[in-house]
Amino acid sequence: MLTRRLDEARQAWKHNDPAAARKAHQPSAGSVADEKHRTGSGRYIKSVVYGGLDGTITTFAAVAGVAGAALSPGIVLVIGIANLVADGLSMSIGDYLSSKSEAEYEAAERAREAWEVEHYPDGEKKELEEIYIARGMAAEDAHSVVEIIAKDRKSWVDTMMVEELGILPNEESPMGNALATFFSFAVFGFLPIAAYILALFMPSISAARFPVACILTGMTLFGLGAFKTTITGKNWIKSGMEMLLVGGVAAVAAYCIGLLLGGLA
Repeated sequence: MLTRRLDEARQAWKHNDPAAARKAHQPSAGSVADEKHRTGSGRYIKSVVYGGLDGTITTFAAVAGVAGAALSPGIVLVIGIANLVADGLSMSIGDYLSSKSEAEYEAAERAREAWEVEHYPDGEKKELEEIYIARGMAAEDAHSVVEIIAKDRKSWVDTMMVEELGILPNEESPMGNALATFFSFAVFGFLPIAAYILALFMPSISAARFPVACILTGMTLFGLGAFKTTITGKNWIKSGMEMLLVGGVAAVAAYCIGLLLGGLA
């Protein structure tokens, strides 16, 4: 059970504030429960960010390519919606399978480590001692540390997973990742074609469909880049501009290709 408040500790480090860091490590009522809640809600941020980024860029790339080729707005809707469904499912299935594979690999390696700890504890202790000695710890200290760790079987296996195999505990749900990816892809990927759908009901904005799509896409990319800082802790403006630039390069490339090859359509 951690007494520190992780968000406060991160802010203290970011502002180089030792006093705030000490305060963040002091126990307070409800701190452990709050920390667990934030960790659980934040585990899908990566899937949301990257699903949304891919959805926005790929859908707008299709829109830009069609616009560059001066094709019918109806083609934009067909390609855009088909892209949302097909690529969204593809990404979410891929996320599910990769997450599931990682979880299965972790479970298999954990079972093996637990079996080795049970049947050959001396060998496992020796391995852990050698790891610590290789990192510069004195042999006597390494032996003492390992003996303390080995008193608790679960902690021992946890330590072997991290120190020997480099596998960190992962509580992510493969299905949760897949759903977060799909819905993020669909929601953010819908925005680049939103102007074309609105134009069906509001003909007055037909002439501004593509510029509006550009603005919505730019705002989405910047917002996703800024939101990403909840993971990275970086400056939100810089992160937003970086994401906007990366997505802009893909969009410009798609528009130019559509412009060059428009005569073939």
